[in-house]
Amino acid sequence: MSNSPKTGDIVAKLWNLCHILRDDGITYHEYVTELTYLLFLKMLAETGQEHRLPAGDRWGPLVAQVGMEQLDFYRRLLLNLGDSKQVTDPVILAIFTDAQTRLRKPTNLQSLTRDIDQLDWFEAREEGLGNLYEGLLEKNAAEKKSGAGQYFTPRPLIDCIVRLVQPQAGEVIQDPAAGTGGFLVAADHYIKQQTNDLYALSEAQALFQRQEAYRGLELVPDTHRLCLMNLLLHGIEKAVDCGDSLSPDGVDLGKADLILTNPPFGTKKGGGRPTRQDFSTTLETSNKQLAFVEHIYRALKPGGRAAVVVPDNVLFEDNTGRRLRQHLMELCDLHTILRLPTGIFYAQGVKTNVLFFARGQTDRANTTAVWVYDLRANMESFGKTRQLTAADFAEFEAAFGPDPLGRSPRQDQGEEGRFRCFSRAQIADRQDNLDLSWLRDTSNDPEDDLTEPAEIAEAIADHLSKALAEISALMGALPTEDVE
Repeated sequence: MSNSPKTGDIVAKLWNLCHILRDDGITYHEYVTELTYLLFLKMLAETGQEHRLPAGDRWGPLVAQVGMEQLDFYRRLLLNLGDSKQVTDPVILAIFTDAQTRLRKPTNLQSLTRDIDQLDWFEAREEGLGNLYEGLLEKNAAEKKSGAGQYFTPRPLIDCIVRLVQPQAGEVIQDPAAGTGGFLVAADHYIKQQTNDLYALSEAQALFQRQEAYRGLELVPDTHRLCLMNLLLHGIEKAVDCGDSLSPDGVDLGKADLILTNPPFGTKKGGGRPTRQDFSTTLETSNKQLAFVEHIYRALKPGGRAAVVVPDNVLFEDNTGRRLRQHLMELCDLHTILRLPTGIFYAQGVKTNVLFFARGQTDRANTTAVWVYDLRANMESFGKTRQLTAADFAEFEAAFGPDPLGRSPRQDQGEEGRFRCFSRAQIADRQDNLDLSWLRDTSNDPEDDLTEPAEIAEAIADHLSKALAEISALMGALPTEDVE
């Protein structure tokens, strides 16, 4: 799914258009949403799908206008396309509901429409409009000021995960925190590669892949628009709704064969708690990542598999965190944990992992051992100057093996290696703390580079939480004596 140099050139030209909007006070994230509306109109014209729009609310009539008349026309167009009385196409309605432009200067709209029109659209179609749009989302996520990194998982990581879990045609694949749709797009891309772009399937099977195979929710309306656009340009119809997976909306997603997700980190806004009647372990916590893990193992069909990105505190947090890990290891085979390098998400100080697990056929004692691959110790920190690539995951993928359930023969690499096995009994002795590390890290601590107060505070909180967890584990391991 990597972009070619030609696609990269077009993406760079689109991104440079954001300089036009600076005088209008438009933020980076608003810019991409604004550009989504215009690109969507243009791309429907380029792909022969303008019949989905009312005749008067299309790209041609828009670019024919000039000055204030064009800006007024554009404002009316956005209102019309979000009006269910004028538009019946559910995808169009979902993208344009409550849409409004932040543009105030007619000259800026004129510049945008003119420059978009002048792009090499023949080349863009040849390269794939979906790849073009994903390149724009990736550019936005890499821009720290946009704040979009929380919605965008790096493509090399997504592709690594997808290669390991091996999505199959006919499976229901879910992302309960869809962001801009990267996991679903990658799963679809993988399946199309395995099925000759779906032509190896029957008509009914291909229809299922396009319209029913993918399900998801995204909480943030503007991000949901970007997600719908991304999916549509990759040939996936409205698979993701706008909603909260930690509410009854999450139950409505149904059961899945495969769940791939990078849930939001932190606490629910206002300290709110999940409103799920089917939750037990995390019902009283405002910690979103813990609650998402409960959603995932409850949403898996028996034998279904999952890969989920989580911060370190999911591995070591006591009380609710510990109960959640115990429940997870009972219901599922938590066969592999990948300790990710720093600098992939958010601030440098945030440390993350990928949990790979499969729901058992029964609900008892499914995890007998957990394999941990440490891709963090003695690794350089990633960021703008050191980009994450597929090659960075090659040794992990070889160690993981070809079985998507983690049952391939594996080699414990010992205390000097990156891949080790911990029995369920060993984990129980650690008070079910899964923050398992053994390599002495001699690399420079990326926290030395932290400058923002919020980043420094987050790193301090992380250290304190780990220290408390270690103290708790130590206290639990001490023999108890009667006190006179």
